[in-house]
Amino acid sequence: MIAQREVRTYSEQVKVWVGKYKNSHNLLHWHYDCELLYVDKGSIDVFCGKQTHRLLPGEALYVDSEQVHYMQALDPETILTVLIFDYEILRPYMGDISLACPKLSGRYPVPQTYREIRDLLLEKPPFYAGEAVGKIISLMASIFRGEPLSGRRPDDRTSKQLIGLLEAVSSRCDEFSFGQACEFMGMSDAYFSRYFKKATGITFSQYLNYARTQRAVSMLSEREHTMTEIACACGFGTIRNFNRIFKQFTGYAPSELPAGFSFSETFVYPSEHAFNPTLHDCELIESGET
Repeated sequence: MIAQREVRTYSEQVKVWVGKYKNSHNLLHWHYDCELLYVDKGSIDVFCGKQTHRLLPGEALYVDSEQVHYMQALDPETILTVLIFDYEILRPYMGDISLACPKLSGRYPVPQTYREIRDLLLEKPPFYAGEAVGKIISLMASIFRGEPLSGRRPDDRTSKQLIGLLEAVSSRCDEFSFGQACEFMGMSDAYFSRYFKKATGITFSQYLNYARTQRAVSMLSEREHTMTEIACACGFGTIRNFNRIFKQFTGYAPSELPAGFSFSETFVYPSEHAFNPTLHDCELIESGET
């Protein structure tokens, strides 16, 4: 997923989802939901709140609603516990406060809460939906009481502008330019470059090429277009440029892309170098769904 909004589908209107991933990774994205991450085993880098945080066993990180983020497990055996829930659960209690840092400095009963909610979602006893929500509120109350707080939430206007830009580039990657991005954000060239890199962890050029590569992978899977047509439709300009950037981000030349290849599941981390895509296998090993 290239910095688009991830939409969480909850089961039976229960606005809470829990699960465990092995070797978790994803691309730049955002969602209205809140997300709590906890490392059971291994280590993972999470970009959130305009910086990268390394999580080790027993450490946790909170991704607030509408925060742009991505992650990469540093060890393929890394096990990550994930709790996702609708921001509306917290909205009545939040006011203008937010955590000063996404990475939690204290230790909280995340594993216990995960197990309790998972059992509720699997067994579905009477009032289980309300009980699951109550456990989320209780856990988040302990976190917000135990962590340093910021007196105000991030600048919503600028954050929403950035999200709008990311979506606009993703849908119009063939024609979008650096100059248009600066104009969209109302910033000078130099200021926009610094802002975008700090806010997303990557350069605007990298993001634009991600979006173009994602579209190219999709068009290749349709097997209805020539390489020249794809290069033009995705904004690469020339076949040479198309081949170079495509291989940089997927590990394959366009003509050698394996059937069923998924860019969003395979490409993990901003890099100027090619990589072995077979190294990145993310697996959902447990969840609160039957």
